[in-house]
Amino acid sequence: MRFRYIAIEGPPGLGKTGLARRLSEKLEGESVLDDELNPFFDDFLAGRSGAAFQAQVFYLMNRYLKLSRLSQRELFKGVEIADFIMAKDRIYAYLNLDDTELMLYEKIYPTIAATVPAPEMVIYLQAPASTLLKRLRRGATRVPDDEAVREIVRAYDYFFFHYSATPLLIVNCSEVDFARPETKLDDLIAEIGLMSGGTRYFVPTAG
Repeated sequence: MRFRYIAIEGPPGLGKTGLARRLSEKLEGESVLDDELNPFFDDFLAGRSGAAFQAQVFYLMNRYLKLSRLSQRELFKGVEIADFIMAKDRIYAYLNLDDTELMLYEKIYPTIAATVPAPEMVIYLQAPASTLLKRLRRGATRVPDDEAVREIVRAYDYFFFHYSATPLLIVNCSEVDFARPETKLDDLIAEIGLMSGGTRYFVPTAG
């Protein structure tokens, strides 16, 4: 495996965490997983004043700590598979914070983001909002409303349309769910092996 540090990104519902776990096991590496629990998240959903900023900063610091620990591992002896990139935090900040909160956030984020290791390649899991909503409703207890999901998809698509920081593999997940154990990973791993630079598109088949 040419890449020792791979990050998986995409909107919620496409199986980033499940794929990170499965890939790290398949490649005999380790997974670095984003925390889902946030003590301010319920207040944010309820619309309490200031809760969006508190929730965002909590996520930012947790992501920083996760990736800081990763930078301390000895030159990535094995493959590291993360289910997020640091820029994810900024995507959601611009979706959820007001102008004053964003001004404060932008005083914090650049300094923190500059200190964590960058992935060697990124896998972007992509699908339409209708697919996300169907999968989120399949098992989640808290599902964003339709328009919120569409905004998230638009934000991710915009970000990765302009992304050039690392090799980027865009994977169409409309017909497959890599988090499911019955979904084979061999073709995806082969696509990762073909990556060198720039952007590559992969449309996997079910089965």
